[in-house]
This record gives sequence, structure tokens and C-alpha cells, in this order.
Amino acid sequence: MPVVSLPYKYLERLCGTDRQTIIDHLPMIGSDIERILEEQVDVEFFPSRVDLYSTEGVARAMRGFLGLETGEETYSVTPSPISFSVDDNLKDVRPYIASAVIRDIHLDNEAIISLMGVQEALHWVVGRGRAKVAIGVHDLDKLTPPFRYYGAPLTRSFVPLDYDREMTLAEIMEEHPKGRDYSHIVKDKSVMPLIEDANGNVLSFPPIINGELTRVTESSTNLLLDVTGTDERAVMTALKVLCTTLITAGGRCQSVTVKNSVMPDLSPTLREIHVGSCNKLLGTSFSAEKIADILKKMRYGAEKSGEDIVSIRIPCYRADIMHEWDVYEDVAIGTGFSNLEAELPPTFATGCEHPINTLASSVRDICCGLGYLEVMPFTLSNDEIMYSRMQREPDPKALRVLHPISEEQTLVRTDLLPLLLDLLRMNKRRELPQRIFHTGDIVSDLQTFQSLALASTHPGADFSEAYATVDALMRELGVAYTPAESSDPAFTSGRVVDILVNGKKVGVFGEIHPGVLNLFDIDQPVAGIEIYLHLIFQQ
Repeated sequence: MPVVSLPYKYLERLCGTDRQTIIDHLPMIGSDIERILEEQVDVEFFPSRVDLYSTEGVARAMRGFLGLETGEETYSVTPSPISFSVDDNLKDVRPYIASAVIRDIHLDNEAIISLMGVQEALHWVVGRGRAKVAIGVHDLDKLTPPFRYYGAPLTRSFVPLDYDREMTLAEIMEEHPKGRDYSHIVKDKSVMPLIEDANGNVLSFPPIINGELTRVTESSTNLLLDVTGTDERAVMTALKVLCTTLITAGGRCQSVTVKNSVMPDLSPTLREIHVGSCNKLLGTSFSAEKIADILKKMRYGAEKSGEDIVSIRIPCYRADIMHEWDVYEDVAIGTGFSNLEAELPPTFATGCEHPINTLASSVRDICCGLGYLEVMPFTLSNDEIMYSRMQREPDPKALRVLHPISEEQTLVRTDLLPLLLDLLRMNKRRELPQRIFHTGDIVSDLQTFQSLALASTHPGADFSEAYATVDALMRELGVAYTPAESSDPAFTSGRVVDILVNGKKVGVFGEIHPGVLNLFDIDQPVAGIEIYLHLIFQQ
């Protein structure tokens, strides 16, 4: 979860109260205080509350929670002649773009730091490391509209942020730190997404880097926002959070026309909730008027519209509200969990550790003792990582997501080793050696099983290292095994072995195939191991 730094002076100015009052109430709105420092407090919020990833967003919520300013905050958007054209050659590259203009804003150093912080938090949570969404904030006074979003060749050049010389797009991806970090998102595309103004000045090379020309400083008063990505809903969510954050910071919002669509739309979503359902879930007996008052404290627009109905207006920045129960949770937060009556459960039972967890705990201890670091990859993956890059045939028994919202998460993982290789790819700029492991669930044929995978990368990673690790691991587990010839295409032929226990294959280990390393963009040898724990202990 993202950690947000809240500078006291700026926070107190926006909240209208003292820092100690704010610190005392921060946990009550759903945050975990990481550290309290001399100049700031660092807090952690749930990934669902993207509106709280800035000092401005926290101040807006805190003013309502403390009763200093209740009800919805309305946001006006005035029209402007600024427009974007979008070329069709981006359809299969990075098709969506949203934009807005912020006028008459005065950013001091703390406000700029807050703006940078909310950008990076949105990149991580909403943007999935910029792959899904990337954000640009530009000094509008240095630009000439209209703007163009198009696919450019690698030979196109401009001066990227933090540099004083022109570089081609190819050079940026190879030499610029941001290029090295994010080039994998677009490097295989036929054209590169680029935003430029009417004079050909480059604003941004999304999702990698902005242009130095449009750097935002304390003297910037008019801003142009651009949000590009591969998911339209995520792009619009990021734009709404940015716009409302900057309006709270003192700016005025103006619209931008993108391919005949006028944006942003900062109007609230209308909904009705049921008093009886809310009281049943929370164990309360609130009236419609009481619930409306509590929701106003949580910055909703709310009023009674019937004995069992409350009409609400959900703020545009609350992308987490998808069901009535999400609203009921806000009723609980606004009431204060400590003010809800505690009840003992009607039934009691004696708990104990599940045997699978006991086994997993022992395996973790052994792997840590062998010098491996535990990681926690996602449960959902996709065919490319799970099979194509591993040079394996897809598992026909894989459990697939019926209506995936992202190409990155289309099935439940059937193996763990591919996910470790993807983590090594993301951390290949880090120091070596890297030795990681994960033990957890995999799913095949609608059955859930426990598996273990280990991966080691450094210049000397080889078959012998994998063999020694498996030998030590199986010895510590008290399991006798036999190595057998393997033809797993994810490994180098002649340097891969199946693990047999009582004549049954329970895993595989060896040197990862160079072709697999290339597909994962890993430039060091990797020794890999995967063991299906459920097969060992079913013998």
C-alpha cells in the first residue's frame, strides 16, 4: 500500500486545525500511521482510496470527519478552446488519453511535492507501474494549443526532463533512468506514443518521461494535465483525482476537448441506499436522517427521501464505491467503529493451525536458511507470463477469469516459477546475487494446491546451484527423492532434472533456457526450482 507524506504546515493550512488533532483522527478515517517526524507524518492508506493519496485529499476528508465542513464539495468546470487530436495509429499502442486545464493555481514547494506524490501513487496503484495509466503535468504557459497525441518514430527527438540535450526516443529508452525503468511497456510497439503542441514542442513521451520544456515550478500558475493509458476507466479515474486535488489546492478547472469528447466530468454519481440494509449490516438502528448526517460527514451529498431510503451523491473521486455496502462501510467509519456496540459471536470454536500452513511455515524457514528472500507475487497472471515466455504449452485446466478488466490478469496462476522470473525482470537493475522464493496456492482443474518455487540469478547461477538447493531442501523436509531426465522446455536441455518421489514427478529444477531469459528480458543466468508440495505429502 502507498505511503503518503503529509507536511504539517500545509496540512494544517488546508484542514484549518492543529496537527495533533489531525494525527489523533487519521487512523479513524482508514489510515495506518507509519511514522511521525518533525516536519511531517507518513501514513499508509488502502489502495482503494486513491483520493487520499495527497495532502489535499486527506485534508478534504479530515475537514468532513471533524465536522469543520460537511457535505459534498462541488467542482465547477468552465469551458476552454483547448483541444487534443488523437491519431488512429495509437489504437493498438496506448489508445486512451484524458486531459484538463488547471488555472490560477499557486504552488509552493510543499504543494509541488504533494502533486508529485499523488502522481507516483496513482502510477503504482491505478496505473500498475505506468503500464495501465501514466500521468503528465505541464506548465501550460510554455505551450501553444491545440495538442496532438500520435505515434512517433524512434528517431523523433526532444529534451527529456532533467536533461539539457536533445535525445531520440530510442536514446531515452536506453540511457534515461526513467527510460530504462519503463521502456519495457512500449519498446515492442511499432510506434511510440508522443504528445506535442501546435509548434511541434514535445510535452510528453508517455509512459516514460515528460519534456524539460514544460517542467512545473513554483512560478507555474496554469497547468495542463494529460493522462494516457490502456484502460479508459482507469484513465478517467486518475484524471478526476488529479483535478479535484488541484482544485482543493486553489486552482480553477477548465475543460479540454479530446476527439469531440469534453472532459473532465466532475459531477457526482446519484444513488439510493436502504436504511434497513445498512442497519442490518452494522447492527444499528439509525434513522434515515441520521445516516444522511453521517454520510455528509464523509463528504457525500445526502438527504432522506423516504422512511427507508437515503438519496446520495457520490463524489467523482470516490472510484471505490461500487456497491451499497461500500457506502455502509463509510457509515461505520463516520460513526466511529468504537461507537458501534460490540457483541460476542453466537458460536465458539477452538482453532488450530491448518496442516498446509504448518508445512508452508517449515518450508519458509528452510528457504530462508538457504539464503533466499521470500516474495509475494500476484495470484492472477496471464498466458504470456505463465506459458508463452516459459516456452510451455498452455494448461487446458487453468482457471480463467470470465470477464477480465486487464490483459495482465486473465487466469489464476498454475505455476509459481514464471512469476518469480517476472519479478527478477522488474528488479534486474538491483544488485546481484538475487535469490527469491515463494510458497503458495496454485489452481488447476478447479483444485487448489500448494507449490514452492525458488529462483537465483547472478553470473554464476547454474544447474549445480539448483541441485544443491533441492538436495538441502529435501533433506531438511525428510523426503527421499530421485533425479530423472527431463524435457521441460523452460530449462536448458541437458541441464534440467525432474524430481521423483516414489516414482512420481513432484517438481523440476535446472538452468532456465536462454530463450526464456530473453523473453523475460533477464540478462543474467537463472537457476530455477519448482516443487509441488501437495504431491510430496500425498505419497
